[in-house]
Amino acid sequence: MKIRPIVRKKRNRLREGKGFSKGELRAVGIDFKQALKLKIPIDIRRKTKHEDNIKTLNHHLRSLKSPKPSKKRKSHAG
Repeated sequence: MKIRPIVRKKRNRLREGKGFSKGELRAVGIDFKQALKLKIPIDIRRKTKHEDNIKTLNHHLRSLKSPKPSKKRKSHAG
């Protein structure tokens, strides 16, 4: 799943950003190295912290942590 932040341009126009800011990662509770391991894009030039991006990150992390249903194995008697 590709995850991208939303960035504001001049005159409050929105566009897709290159990565999340350090402040947004801190607000969610992820450090720089964990974000790289989870393949979350980071933009070190950005300084802003948008609530929409924080909500997007929280939703993405919940989807990663949700338990996947495991298949029950049949035991062989014998």
